[in-house]
Order: sequence, then structure tokens, then C-alpha cells
Amino acid sequence: MIGQLPISLTVGKQEIPIRSNMRTALLIFDAINNDALNEAGKIKVMLECLYKTEINYNDAEHLKEAIQKAKWFLDGGTTHKDTSKKVIDWQQDEQLIFSAINKVAGYETRTKEDMHWWTFLGYFTEIGESLLSTIISIRQKKNTGKKLEKNEEEFYKKNKEIIDLKHKYTLDEQRIIDKLNNICK
Repeated sequence: MIGQLPISLTVGKQEIPIRSNMRTALLIFDAINNDALNEAGKIKVMLECLYKTEINYNDAEHLKEAIQKAKWFLDGGTTHKDTSKKVIDWQQDEQLIFSAINKVAGYETRTKEDMHWWTFLGYFTEIGESLLSTIISIRQKKNTGKKLEKNEEEFYKKNKEIIDLKHKYTLDEQRIIDKLNNICK
């Protein structure tokens, strides 16, 4: 039905209730961006966080459909394949995201106990001119090799630390880096 926010997903002809709030979705994105988890671990976190009942991991067709429906829900009801480079990091950009969303919503969205993920996404898509939109625009141009305008280039030089997405190291990589840093002290 038009205008309804999903609170369940149909998997294998069965309606499975979901945790549809923004906090669950953001927790899932946090896990997906965690390099310490392998792909299977990321999928398991996504399914166990989103679905309120257990998914049958032994039935490949059921599992595949549960994953597809979960991705559909997290993408706001779309089924597109985005192969472009990343332009937003939900952890790194958290303060900028909430600041911009709060401006659109007219209140502090983090204080709302149970905001549906799609409501949150709706606010997100309505973000107009803001620090976040400027940063995303510069990231998109840099990812596609487009030349920055003069004012964008100046802004980038002054704000590289918030514009450049940080590389996240695996636990093993971080241990090696820490050892090397200790040796070099």
C-alpha cells in the first residue's frame, strides 16, 4: 500500500517481522564497514539485527531471498546496483549527517526512540545546502576525476581531514602498524 512503512519483509512466502528503526540500520552499516568481519560475518550481522525471527541458513534459496530483501529495505525500497566509489561513511560523517538531518527534521532526531529507517532516509535525501552536501559533492568529483571549482579546491585544501575518507585497517594490519610505530619511537 502506498505510504506504508514496512515493518516486515516477505521471505519464502512468509511475513517476517523486522527491526525497522534507524538505530538498527545504522548498526548494520557499522558492521558492514567493519573490516574485522568477513563477508559472511557481515551478512550474518545484517540478518540477525534486521529480522526478529531466525533465518534458515541451511536453505540457500531462503537465505538468498532474505539477504536480497534486507538490502532492499536498507536501500530504502530500491533495487539498484551502485558500483561507484564510496562518498559517505556513516561513522566518520556521523556528526555532519545528524546535524544536516536535524535541520531538515526540525528537531534532534537521535532523541526519537523509534524512528523508522525510511523516515530517516527521507530526511537524509532532503538535505539541501550544507557542510555535508559540500563534502559529498567534492568526494563525488574526486572519485570520478572531475575537476574541482576554484572555491571547492580551496575548501578541500583547508578541510582534507574531514573530506578524505579514512582508510580502515583490519586488526592484523593495525597490529603491524602499531609494532612499527613502537619500533620507530
